[in-house]
Amino acid sequence: MRIYPLKFRPILKERLWGGTKLEKVLQKPIVSDITGESWELSAVSGDVSVVSNGELANTSLRTLIDRFPEALLGKSVVERFGKEFPILIKFIDAKQDLSIQLHPNDELAKKRHNSFGKTEMWYVMDADAGAELIVGFNKNVTKEQYSKSLEDDSLLELLNYETVNKGDTFFINTGKIHAIGAGVLLAEIQQTSDVTYRVFDFNRKDKNGNLRELHTEMALDAIDYEKKDDFKVRYDRTLDATNSMVDSPYFKTNFLNLTTDFIQDTASRDSFTIYMAVDGVADLKTNEGSARINKGETVLVPAMANRIHIETNGVQLLEVTI
Repeated sequence: MRIYPLKFRPILKERLWGGTKLEKVLQKPIVSDITGESWELSAVSGDVSVVSNGELANTSLRTLIDRFPEALLGKSVVERFGKEFPILIKFIDAKQDLSIQLHPNDELAKKRHNSFGKTEMWYVMDADAGAELIVGFNKNVTKEQYSKSLEDDSLLELLNYETVNKGDTFFINTGKIHAIGAGVLLAEIQQTSDVTYRVFDFNRKDKNGNLRELHTEMALDAIDYEKKDDFKVRYDRTLDATNSMVDSPYFKTNFLNLTTDFIQDTASRDSFTIYMAVDGVADLKTNEGSARINKGETVLVPAMANRIHIETNGVQLLEVTI
C-alpha cells in the first residue's frame, strides 16, 4: 500500500493548569475547561494516535509502523529506533503556571524507567501580555544550594524568567529546569517520553484536595545546575524558504513561512516529515494522496514520499524530521 499524508485524532488531556484556548484558538473538540494538552502524534503506550483521514482511517500509528516500517519511518530511522516512533507532538495551553520540572537524559531514563530521555522544543503560538516561561537558573548553583532552596521555599529566586511573544522558540535539553507560564499557548516537539521530574508545584492541590507528587530525590542527579544561555532559538523567517530552527540528534525542525505554493524535495531525507500548522492553511500533496492542514493541525508525511507539494495562499509550518 502506498501511504498518503496522514492526519490523526487529537488525544486531549485534562490538566490542573489547563484552559480553553485549545478550542478557542485551535478548534480542538475539548469537553473540559481545564484541557491542557492535545497530543497530536503519539506512540506512547496507552496514548497511541489513530488515523482520521482516508482509507487508513481508524488504524493506529503502531499498526502502521508494524506494517510499513521503512516506507513510513525511513530506513535510517528504523535502523536507529527499530519500530519505536521517536517523536511526540503536542499543543499545550497553560491557563495557569505549570509545575517547575525537568527531564532525565537518555542514560538515566533508560536505567530508571526503560524510556528515552526527554529533549524538547517550544514554539510560542499565542501569549497573553507579560506571559513568561521559566528556563534554567539565573546563576550557577550547587546541589546543596538547590536543596536548601527547596527547604526554605526560595527556589523561585534562583530561576531564570523569559517574557515571551508569538514566534519565540526555546530548546529545552535534558536536565534543564523549566516551566511554561500562565497565558502561553505553544507547540511542543519532543522525544517520545512521558518521564517528568516535578520539583515544585506552588503548593497547589488537585480536585481531590491532594498535593501533587514531587520527585525531589530523583531530580537531584538529573539537574544541570549551571547557568546557561543556550535555550533561546534564533532563526531566520525568510518567506517561501526552509529556515532551520533546531538541528539536534533527536529531531530537526524548520520554519516555513509560505505565501505561495512550495515544493519540498525529500528524496534524500530518509525520514518521515511532520508538519504542524501554527498559522494559516495549506494542502499537502504527494504522489500517494493529499491532506489539508489548518492552524492547530498536524500531518505526518511518510518517508516514501520523494517530494511534498504545499499549496497555499498563506501558511506558517513547523517541519520536523529525524
